[in-house]
Parts: sequence; C-alpha cells; structure tokens
Amino acid sequence: MRMTVSLCVIMVEITNNLKLLPLIMLVLLISKAVGDAFNEGLYEEQARLRGIPLLESRPKYRMRKMTAKEGCGSQKVISLPRVVKVSDVASILRSNKHNGFPVIDHTRNGETLVIGLMLRSHLLVLLHSKVDFQHSPLPCEGSGIIRHNFNEFVKPATSRGLSIDDIHLSSDDLEMYIDLAPFLNPSPYVVPEDMSLTKVYNLFRQLGLRHIFVVPRTSHVIGLITRKDLLIEEENEDLDTVELQSTSRSTP
Repeated sequence: MRMTVSLCVIMVEITNNLKLLPLIMLVLLISKAVGDAFNEGLYEEQARLRGIPLLESRPKYRMRKMTAKEGCGSQKVISLPRVVKVSDVASILRSNKHNGFPVIDHTRNGETLVIGLMLRSHLLVLLHSKVDFQHSPLPCEGSGIIRHNFNEFVKPATSRGLSIDDIHLSSDDLEMYIDLAPFLNPSPYVVPEDMSLTKVYNLFRQLGLRHIFVVPRTSHVIGLITRKDLLIEEENEDLDTVELQSTSRSTP
C-alpha cells in the first residue's frame, strides 16, 4: 500500500497549481511501478518486521489447490475441557502464545463435541480474579451466573493487558477448577476440512477474523438459510408500520 493519492493531493496543495497535476500523477505512477518492482510499501515492511499477520488483498495462487485442513499445517491443536484445572490452564498459557483455545466436552456416548472458543485474555481475567474457582471437577449448577463486570474482559487500549507472569497462584489455587461454559464464545466460525483455502482466506479478510475452527465434513443437515430468511424482521417492521398508519387514519 503506497500513498499515491495522498501524495498527489499534498503536492497539489503545496504547489497550488493545477497545471502540474498531470505531471505529478505521472511521476507518482512511475515511482510506484518502480517501487513495486523491487519491494513492498513501507507499511507492509513495518508490519512484517513487527510480526503482524497482515493479509494481502488477494490470496496466493497456490491456495486454490489447497484445503483448509492442509492450511492448518502440522501444529497440534491445544484444547481445553469445559471444567479445567487451574494448574493446567496456567501451564498451557505459559507454554505457548496462542490467543484462543477450543473448548471441548463429551456427550453421553463419549463423543467429543466442540462447545466454543475461549480467548487467552479471558482466561487471564479468570485466573487473576479467582472468583470462579471451584473445588469440584464437575460442571457448576449455576453456570449461567457471571460474577464479573463485562469491562474486565475488555483489553485496555493503552497497554498489553494481563500477562500470566503478573498473576500469582498459590498451591491451593492450582488444585482448584474452573467451569469455562459461562465465559466462552459458543458460536465460533467453523469451516469443513475440505473447504478451499482461498475461501478461508477471504473469510479472514472480509470478516476480520482471528480464529477459524476446521472440523470434519458432516453429512447431517438440520436446515438451510437463504437471503430471504434474513428479511423476516424487516418485513414484520413494515407490517407494523402499515398497521399503525391504518389505525391513525381510521381514528377521528
């Protein structure tokens, strides 16, 4: 990304002469073409040096022949059970820098079920407050009750937020458990394992995502949503408006 348009406007404002506009545009276009031939823009280079995963506007050509499963690589997925031990959470947070973790549970048949996504920052808040620690390894009966203010889970804009090194846990705390059900995101974005990696790339770009779960292809369909299905509320609002107008006209 090069500031060609901005530089053109700045140069026109400095010279205060519109007759130079064609020449300025020509010089900037030539400069941009020469710069793109050797390297990328300044902002892309700065983002790469700082380790920021900045996605380009278009995916690579080779992604068209790759699937979402192949894009995952050989990294081992680190997941958390619904009721997790505090010592296990602290160990996982110290051993890696992942920002999100899938939370799994087991059905009565023993089948593994993904129930949501847990963010690293939210885990740090739970460890720091220690309010939701429990002695039992079973799910809490009052799992719908949240004893926190929602502002506690918002990352401060002026700092990096909490770190696992800033949290002190005693030996008794490490033996406690946390029920993650009230704090996880129950509807993370999920894609099948055989989806094209290009489509996954576009989802990240268009929706600004940071995580996507890749799951096996399932054969059971419970429904189908179309564009018209999302206009039901708007149609109801129009009907209510018509009824209100007809009522107001009928009143003397």
